[in-house]
Amino acid sequence: MLAEKYREQIAATLAKYPADQKRSAVMPLLYMAQSEYGYVTKEALAEVAEIVGVEPTQVASIVGFYSLYYDHAGGQHRVQVCTDLPCALRGADKFADDLCAKFGIKLGETTKDGMFTIEGVMCVAACDKAPVFQAQNKEGIVYHENQTVESAVKVMEELKGKK
Repeated sequence: MLAEKYREQIAATLAKYPADQKRSAVMPLLYMAQSEYGYVTKEALAEVAEIVGVEPTQVASIVGFYSLYYDHAGGQHRVQVCTDLPCALRGADKFADDLCAKFGIKLGETTKDGMFTIEGVMCVAACDKAPVFQAQNKEGIVYHENQTVESAVKVMEELKGKK
């Protein structure tokens, strides 16, 4: 598990916070778990909770709130389209639907080749530049603003080429 494989990194992360505030290390530890497993497994969630001394439900609430964490397996790249109300008013819902149709999937599904999961998320802080999506993979997160289906497909083709 994480505590065995990443003992030094966990200790270094915990050392950044006062001893009585270990729970502050939840987010970097979740990121570590997700990097290891591709998503935050139930076991990793429980282990992070144990390391920082909180209930697993408290850690699960963080995973559920932030779009940079995911609790289920997905494609190598996650294309997360902001679909909250301001973005929807600028065409985000239609953009998300049309992008999914281009790949023969529905929102929340993964392409047959396992490369992309297209998801709807709430607020990536770029309402004035919608449609907008963030592309996440092991290398990090890259934001793409003022998108069309064609420009998004081009970005996805470039990501696919990087594997």
